[in-house]
Amino acid sequence: MIENRSVSEFILTGFSVGRQGEVLLACLFLAMYIVSLVSNMAIISIVLADSRLHSPMYFFLSNVSVLDILFTSVISPQLLWNLFSNDKTISFPGCMAQSYFYFFLGTVEFLLLTSMSYDRYAAICKPLQYHAIINGRVCIQLLLGSWLGGFLSVLCPTIMITRLSYCKSNVINHFFCDSGPLLNLSCSDTHFIELMDFLLSSLVVLCSLVLTLVSYMYIISAILRISTTMGRSKAFNTCASHLTIISISCGITIFIYVTPSQKETLEVHKVPAVLTTIVCPFLNPFIFTLKNDMVKQALKEMVRRNTKTITQKITGFWRKKD
Repeated sequence: MIENRSVSEFILTGFSVGRQGEVLLACLFLAMYIVSLVSNMAIISIVLADSRLHSPMYFFLSNVSVLDILFTSVISPQLLWNLFSNDKTISFPGCMAQSYFYFFLGTVEFLLLTSMSYDRYAAICKPLQYHAIINGRVCIQLLLGSWLGGFLSVLCPTIMITRLSYCKSNVINHFFCDSGPLLNLSCSDTHFIELMDFLLSSLVVLCSLVLTLVSYMYIISAILRISTTMGRSKAFNTCASHLTIISISCGITIFIYVTPSQKETLEVHKVPAVLTTIVCPFLNPFIFTLKNDMVKQALKEMVRRNTKTITQKITGFWRKKD
């Protein structure tokens, strides 16, 4: 598959901030990565442990948390190693794998967020038929469809990228193996791959955005028809976090990928790429929980139970010691 390549490893230039700046960024990214892992695992644990959260909405929420953990883990460990060690290299197979899983998991999350908008549409616009429309079988189908869609949409371009000849240079002007900088290094004709990337990115992102917008047009119309202010506020709060996250994700992705190739703008793309790979997985658990009273209540109860258990164990230990 990769007999045409002429390099065994790539060099990731990362950020032009100097050695001290790299160490500071590494410490910041490490802290955000750890918080991302802990907070997303907390959401998964809460949803699994609390029977009140065994509903389609929280099923999708926990799967978004799983995706956030996987997505940030594709980039963060390698980035942290490059920043802390000052070793900028990544092997050819490692680079191709990183590029594939970055786009694969990112696409799955987009499709899953679109599925969540359909769930919110059914819950608010058709509350009496909600459990018939969004049942366990439908949830599994939407989840599997998201994973299958992500797998198929990214597989072909990645295979074609691995078959390119990289004879210009092995220095990637980025902090991870993004497809744009990789294509910029190839001395093969990349126009077809660039066109395919553009069309597939446009199809996934714009279709997801259109379906979400249509869902929210109906949702907003239904909310405005609710007679009480409290009812409107409660209905809107169930959608606010999802709408915030998908708006941020779509905006950043459209800026980076759903535009014709512009090689001179690769340096500019590093900042929004940091937002998608590190900042968004860090913020998503907080965005989802700040407006969700049930998750906050379940979290408080879990912390209270764990604190009580730990206190009892410490007290029992000291009593035995005395």
